[in-house]
Amino acid sequence: SRYTSWWHEVPIRPDGEGHESLIVNMVTEIPKFMTAKMEVNKEAPNNVIQQDTNKDGSPRYYTYGTPFFNYGMIPQTWEDPELRTSAGHGGDNDPLDIIEFGSAPLTMGSITPCRIIGSLELIDEGETDHKIICIALSDPDASKIFSLDDLDRIKPGHVNMFKDWLKRYKTSDGKPENALASETPRSAQEARVVVEENHQRWRSLCGKDGTSRASLSSKTANFWLASPNCRG
Repeated sequence: SRYTSWWHEVPIRPDGEGHESLIVNMVTEIPKFMTAKMEVNKEAPNNVIQQDTNKDGSPRYYTYGTPFFNYGMIPQTWEDPELRTSAGHGGDNDPLDIIEFGSAPLTMGSITPCRIIGSLELIDEGETDHKIICIALSDPDASKIFSLDDLDRIKPGHVNMFKDWLKRYKTSDGKPENALASETPRSAQEARVVVEENHQRWRSLCGKDGTSRASLSSKTANFWLASPNCRG
């Protein structure tokens, strides 16, 4: 990669797209049909993509069926654990997750311009975990999909299947079901606002608004922020 960090250096949007745009960059961590739980490592130098581990140190896999979507993150975003929803849930301390419902697997580590079409808000073990939903601009159906209604028309049942997967994917590992904050997904524009809020939290994380390292959540203590575009 020509970027020194997947998280801090890859721009949130392709060149020429302003903050009102529904187009964002997606960094693919887990290509469609792959079960190894790969993710950008917030603590490792250069925030490399590595396989997540279980509590006992063993490599982590999805065991609740094969993912039927591409899974990744939106660079230059962060779900702040100190930012509480009205229900009292803090952010999950990760970059924003983004799910792409196109027809082809995207390559791990690829950067794909993607149109936001909506989002779901997962409550995962008491933390807010937004799932931004998009369609890659390179997908053959991209010209027809601008909303989750469009997605359901072109790919019937995908939204409900994804809701089921979000709620239940940990049950095969003996954990309780997750909950959705609402069964009604956010619209594309509402999801864009979530992205913008989490981009501003990332700006604070990296000190771009004058936030000091010491004033951040203690949960960020081990983050690798030494990237030139962060605190490097």
